[in-house]
Amino acid sequence: MPEHTAVLGAGSWGIAIANCLASNGHRVTLWEFDRSEYQNLVDRRCHPTKLPDIFIPPETLITNDLEEAVSEADFLVLAIPAQKIRQVCLQVNEVVHRPTCCVNLAKGVEIGTLMRMSEVLRATLSWIDDDHIATLSGPSHAEEVARNVPTSVVAASTSLKFAERIQRLFSSSSFRVYRSQDIIGVELGGSLKNVVAIAAGVTSGLGYGDNTMGALITRGLAEISRMGVKLGADPLTFAGLSGIGDLITTCISPHSRNRYVGNRIGKGEMLEDILRGMVMVAEGVDTCRSAEEMARRYQVDMPITREVYNVLFENKDPSQALVDLMGRSLKEEVWH
Repeated sequence: MPEHTAVLGAGSWGIAIANCLASNGHRVTLWEFDRSEYQNLVDRRCHPTKLPDIFIPPETLITNDLEEAVSEADFLVLAIPAQKIRQVCLQVNEVVHRPTCCVNLAKGVEIGTLMRMSEVLRATLSWIDDDHIATLSGPSHAEEVARNVPTSVVAASTSLKFAERIQRLFSSSSFRVYRSQDIIGVELGGSLKNVVAIAAGVTSGLGYGDNTMGALITRGLAEISRMGVKLGADPLTFAGLSGIGDLITTCISPHSRNRYVGNRIGKGEMLEDILRGMVMVAEGVDTCRSAEEMARRYQVDMPITREVYNVLFENKDPSQALVDLMGRSLKEEVWH
């Protein structure tokens, strides 16, 4: 059955997922907050910088008016950077006055509160409950989803029935959606893997090879799993699409913004200069701040996260960070 969906955020991921929903026969409204970007999308029906040659179908309404986008929608799909979710949801709460379903696409942990995105939605939207919130996560670069490259993700909600609704909403011949009730694990896996991806880029920028990358991905997954279990996640979730699947993809892909940042840092560039020149957001930079604080608050050993934090925010030399990781005391391999 066709649904009325409002996709909030017209970046590469927002456009890709809006096109996915439109191709499934749903009524789609795409909201862009920036007036000049909105006008460009209306005029061109594409974003030549973020997704060249990917066109938004004429039946998709593009708007700069948040109330117009959300007031009649059955589903709100949030394709907004993690650190902006609260700000947008507070605005949404003022113009939505009936129960509506929400699907989060952002991968991050809010700085300061250390909330996952579903927790931010629950805290800011007065009319929502946990059983009508889902997070969609997994190895899903917008550049490939937009071109209908076969992709599999997972929809997580505390309600299995709602997760099944999200499966039906998004699934197509090229976009396969699994379901999960472990929203804690799915959200943490999708968020914390971006920090490991920065580390992966750093090792690449330093000129190291496959052995280093394989070890980094494996041990990165171990510390993500440790944090997840501490916060109530099922450790098996991290063996799935939102865990190892997304981690591998983000660590090795040329599409990965977080790997891109790390690679340039490994080559000696400064974080501020890299971010200043980027069109799209590398979520792992902000998530690293949250992850380091989480590790301290919950007393979880996350050595890769700690060294990425030191490199990004304490001006530690990347080569020394790797030396310090390799030189830690010898121990048994523990998964979580």
